[in-house]
Amino acid sequence: MLKSRKLKSLKAMDIFHVKIIRCWVFIATALLTLASCTPNHRSGFSDGEVKTVGAMRDVMHKGELFGKISLDTIANKKHLYGIGPLAYLKGEVLIADGKSYVATVGADGVCTVKETFHVESPFFVYANVHTWNELALPDSVRTMQHLESYLDEAAHHESQPFAFTMKAVVESATFHIVNLPEGAEVHSPEDAHRNQKDFTVTNASVELVGFFSRKHQGVFTHHDSFVHIHVITADKTMMGHLEEMLLRKGSGKLFVPSKL
Repeated sequence: MLKSRKLKSLKAMDIFHVKIIRCWVFIATALLTLASCTPNHRSGFSDGEVKTVGAMRDVMHKGELFGKISLDTIANKKHLYGIGPLAYLKGEVLIADGKSYVATVGADGVCTVKETFHVESPFFVYANVHTWNELALPDSVRTMQHLESYLDEAAHHESQPFAFTMKAVVESATFHIVNLPEGAEVHSPEDAHRNQKDFTVTNASVELVGFFSRKHQGVFTHHDSFVHIHVITADKTMMGHLEEMLLRKGSGKLFVPSKL
């Protein structure tokens, strides 16, 4: 009788242990499944993911000049980068590392730059980039066209749009600030650039903030380009939409998101 009770007790313990083991196997399997379903921080592009509001084509061809985004509503301003025009094409906006700069043309034709988020834009492209990689920039890359070709080749495997930034000394850089007359209507790119003011800086230290994409022509790049770039001088007194540049050889430091 005693032996029988011991056998029953041992069997009960074995069944209990088996249940515990099965329970742990179930928990471990569930955790592995959950981990496999959780988006990867890098592959999900949460760092450096490009966001757009509005479209260049709607401004240029449909005359949608009103603000479609208030920049002060962008919740995450940590390591924020972005570019676009002011609402009603009254100026240009550049955000670099969480600071927003707005360039307008004064009555005297002088460029005025102030730091503020309290503005609106009819189309805007932006991204929060926390970590950058520096690309070795050849001395042969000196113009906007050179830079676009270099980025296209360097990111040949990348299908997603991305931000980039550069610090350099320019022998010359030409940029514009849109300055549409009050009440003017826009039905074409020519209309949109009516009364814009062009500026040129020479032998100046500058920062470029740009966005590259092969799929966003008419959204945040022109139909014949993969890049949209704004430039600001190191002393923050001049800023606008970059048209042309000539880099001083060996001065350029180009950075792209680490996800590339």
